[in-house]
Formats: sequence, structure tokens, C-alpha cells
Amino acid sequence: MTIEEELFRKTKVDFDKLHKYGFQKDKSVYKYSKNIMNNTFRIDIEINKYGIVKGKIYDLAFGDEYTNFRIEDSTGFFVGQVKDEFKSLLKDIKNKCFIKENFIFEQSNKIANAIKEKYGDKPEFEWEKFPGYATFRNKDSKKWYGIIMNLDKNKLDEKSTGEVEIIDIKAEPEEIEYLLKQDGFYPAYHMNKKSWITVILNNTIPDEKVMSLIEKSYSYTVVNKNNSKHEWIVPANPKYFDIEKALKENNTILWKQSSDIKINDIVYLYVAAPYSSIMYKFKVAEVNIPYKYKDKNIKIQKAMKIDLIKRYKKGKFSFTKLKDFGINAIRSQRYMSLTLSKYINKIEE
Repeated sequence: MTIEEELFRKTKVDFDKLHKYGFQKDKSVYKYSKNIMNNTFRIDIEINKYGIVKGKIYDLAFGDEYTNFRIEDSTGFFVGQVKDEFKSLLKDIKNKCFIKENFIFEQSNKIANAIKEKYGDKPEFEWEKFPGYATFRNKDSKKWYGIIMNLDKNKLDEKSTGEVEIIDIKAEPEEIEYLLKQDGFYPAYHMNKKSWITVILNNTIPDEKVMSLIEKSYSYTVVNKNNSKHEWIVPANPKYFDIEKALKENNTILWKQSSDIKINDIVYLYVAAPYSSIMYKFKVAEVNIPYKYKDKNIKIQKAMKIDLIKRYKKGKFSFTKLKDFGINAIRSQRYMSLTLSKYINKIEE
């Protein structure tokens, strides 16, 4: 890591302040020069449009670039003095023209700012040994829903190298399986790979998609305060159970329960092919009913009673439409995201 990379790590340039400092713009590059040590050396600083800082030192007596100060094992008072002058100028520019950031890379900071704006949660740097690691915690449940970390990319992909930042987020197992087939997603680093996934923050995945996944991760940490209702998507396979026939007999039916569903929660029943749509809306009337059943298609440990509220036409909330909200598979009970809930309830009105 160069002196510049180390000093300007986790910072963002304020280009307006560069002009005030004395930088001159040359096409897309900002340049600044200063003579040091009784005009025997000149420091040239360049900052490109991405905020990358590079500096050079020239020996004015000979007109040559002076590079000894960059040699790690170089010793001596003179070399040390040149290096100190160089660092002193860089630190002054940093203090007067740069903004401190929480993370190294642009997308990491944009995502952290978006999380703060949406949930009011700031990154928590909890480990002295890993100063670049930060958690995002639901302030009600105290549970993590995201962890940003910096690491060498070869820990994710043996064929790659170089420092990157990632975010670990919670996800359903079937969604993890789907996402891992796409660029930018990796098995969870340092977390349970069955319920977490790693997203690389190098703009491979657009901010909007990252935030959509974070919203779902956040939903898994929400506390059910005062028995407030949650909303769920629950799969139904017409090959194994004729739900319409059951509803003709009674609008209250018994259904498999495999998640922490509470009374008064809302259940949207997604009926698989040939319907491939959310077809029914239920309200949960009773939960945690002992119910032992097993065959080659299904295993039930407990059940819930659900009351029919509404029917939907085939295709109104089709799988294609659900994919617009980040749902790529429905193989088990899962939280409904806030954005999808708002969409369905708006269409109902």
C-alpha cells in the first residue's frame, strides 16, 4: 500500500475545497505543487476525477524524480525529512479537502448511508482486531441484519486477489441457492451459509438490488411488538392438496406451520404451477397446533388454522410479478417484504 493509499483510506474528496486550497484543474485532473526544504525539492500532487491521490517529489537541483523516500528500508535523517514533508502536505490536504468515510469503497458508503436513511441504523464497529468490520443491528430486536467487511478477494474466489468490501445479509435457503448462480454473490463469509449470503460491494450488483435484499434481511429481525401482524408468503402445491375443494367445505382450514407465525398474522397462499400465483389471503386464527404427519411429499410437525379473507384471480400476483420484488423461488414459508406488501394492498384498494 502506498503512502497516499494509506493516508486517504476511507475518505472522499470535496472538489470545491480543492480549488480553495490552490489546486488547478487540468482536464479531469487536479494539480498542486509546493517547494520544500529551502526550494531544493518540489512536491507535485495530482487528484483524478475519482478522488485518487498520487504524489511525486522532484530534486530541483538535478531535475530528476526523487524516489528514495518510498523505499521501506531506506534510513537516514535526510530521507526521513523528505518523507515527513511529503506526509505533512498530504495530511493537510486530507484535513482541508477530504471528508471522512466509514468504509473504503464508494458503494459500501452509499449502502451504509441508505441503511441509515431507511432504518436509522448506523454501522457499529465492534471488533478492535477487525477495524473494517461493521454490523447493522435492528435497534428493537438487537439482531444483526447486515455486516460489512473488508478482505482479500481470494477468500471468496481463489482465482482473484485485491482488497474488496462485502456485506453479509440474511436470506431464505432457496433464494441463496438462486443468487449464488449470479455474479457478485458468494457463500456467506464467516456466517451460517444456510441463512446468510455474501454480496460484493464493487458495483457488480446495483444499489437498488442490494437494498432490496437488505430490506428482506431486516424483515427477519423485526420484533412482533404488541402482537402486531406480520405478513407471509406460504407455498401450496395443487398436485398434493386441492385447496379450493377444502375452502368450499369451510373457509377456515388447517395448514402446515414451519415458521414463527403468530395469531393475527396475514398469510398469502402462493399456488404453484399451473397457477404460479398468489391466489388467497388468510388471517391466522390459531398457531402451534400439534400435528404429526409424514408421507413422501410432506412432513408436518405443527399446524395453524387460517381464515380466508380474500381470493385473487390467477395471474394478478403471478410469479413473474413477484420476481420484480426480488422473489426468485417460493419453496417454504417466508416473510413478505414491505414493498411487496404495500404493492398488494394498494392494488386491493
